[in-house]
Amino acid sequence: MQETVEPITPESFSDQARRLPLPETVDTKSLRWPYLLGVVGFHLAALLALSPALFRWSSVLACCVGIYVFGTLGVNLCYHRLLTHRGFKCSRQLEHFFAILGVCCLQDTPAHWVAVHRMHHQHSDEQPDPHSPLVNFLWGHMAWLWTENSKLNRLSMFEAYVKDLLRDRFYVWLERNFTWISINLLQWGFFFIIGAITGWCATGHTGEAMRAGASMLVWGVFARTVIVWHITWSVNSVTHMWGYRSYETQESSRNNWIVALLSNGEGWHNNHHAQPRAASHGHQWWEFDVTFQTIRLLSALGLARDIVLPVAPANATVPVAADPAQPL
Repeated sequence: MQETVEPITPESFSDQARRLPLPETVDTKSLRWPYLLGVVGFHLAALLALSPALFRWSSVLACCVGIYVFGTLGVNLCYHRLLTHRGFKCSRQLEHFFAILGVCCLQDTPAHWVAVHRMHHQHSDEQPDPHSPLVNFLWGHMAWLWTENSKLNRLSMFEAYVKDLLRDRFYVWLERNFTWISINLLQWGFFFIIGAITGWCATGHTGEAMRAGASMLVWGVFARTVIVWHITWSVNSVTHMWGYRSYETQESSRNNWIVALLSNGEGWHNNHHAQPRAASHGHQWWEFDVTFQTIRLLSALGLARDIVLPVAPANATVPVAADPAQPL
């Protein structure tokens, strides 16, 4: 017999927000310094975009396009809907290409990202949840990244959550010798060189070429990365606190239209928690989902198949999905 779960109400969300403790495995006195210094360093570098000397419309365009190419294709489509939940299928080569785009967002390796997200679904808004904002908003948004949590030890977490993913040698390769860091350093050089070439072709002056290269690096990498970070983090934080609920799920997930617009569809988060495997997060005609439209385009081009669609109207009451730690 299926166990009956008492629906969570908005009032109980407020109670939880005041009392949900940190995960037992968190050590607030121990910081993950590489993560903290990386977050601070990138934010400081992104502030250089405010310098008039580094403003170029071409660099701004690269930032905007990069949010879609790296954030939507790399994180939303690949890390989340393809690798974590297997909401559709594509060729191994295309999957790996999208995964490289995700790596360029500096949100750790695909295996680590997927493991954390599957853990989140398994324990969503319960004490073991690695980033519930019901502890506090800052914790759910970003502080969990640089605070030591023994539960996020790579080996034990990989064994529990991503054995299916690590059967692919490509993802094992990304884990070795900080390969994913090397890929990010290569993209720095790529963006700088593209900007420098553009500046040289426009003016023929070495100084302008260097400034154009620096502009492209700051806007195309640092500013774009920080923007994508906060978009992703807002799905973890904002959409578990503010918005409307179409499904009575067993956690505090909400549909937030502002986050949905900024994230190209990830903000329809209550819909997603109700049906995690569905490739479409927008369940109403007006819940526009750019990421899903991209998947549909890939399907029309013969590049995606076996797309998992929502199976119930958005006003239905549905059970929480099966344990995401199991291979999907």
